[in-house]
Amino acid sequence: MSDQFNDITKEGYQIIEQEIANLKASRPAKIKALADARALGDLSENAEYSSAKRDLRHLESRLRFLTKQLQYARIYEPSDQDIVEIGKTVTFEFTDTHEIDSYQIVGTPEVDIDHDKISIASPIGKALLGHKTGDTVSVTAPNSEYQITIIKITLNGG
Repeated sequence: MSDQFNDITKEGYQIIEQEIANLKASRPAKIKALADARALGDLSENAEYSSAKRDLRHLESRLRFLTKQLQYARIYEPSDQDIVEIGKTVTFEFTDTHEIDSYQIVGTPEVDIDHDKISIASPIGKALLGHKTGDTVSVTAPNSEYQITIIKITLNGG
């Protein structure tokens, strides 16, 4: 993996592309809202103007951020081998508590903990990367170290 690029899944790339398209589609309405608010008069005491200006600035900032994410993104195609890679879902057991968790390993730009997607840069993601089913790996977290055993590795979140 080159230091210039961030590997992400094809799905993650498409999600970012879709958000960019949605932002671009909403841009004309934000510009119109700003123009309408400007027409109301005194800008120093115009809450609508300040709000519309802030909304447009936020949209433009988010658009720049996402465009940069794609500029430095490289779609990673996982192999069909039994090895932890970007795009694969890993089910593992904490060796001390026997609790079982399952996460899809993704690139940094597409992390979504609410949808069980963790980054290759996270402590668990970093520890799992390159390992196989049955391997027990050490996870170094900021305040502790613990062991997890890989139970299953599946392709495409399945």
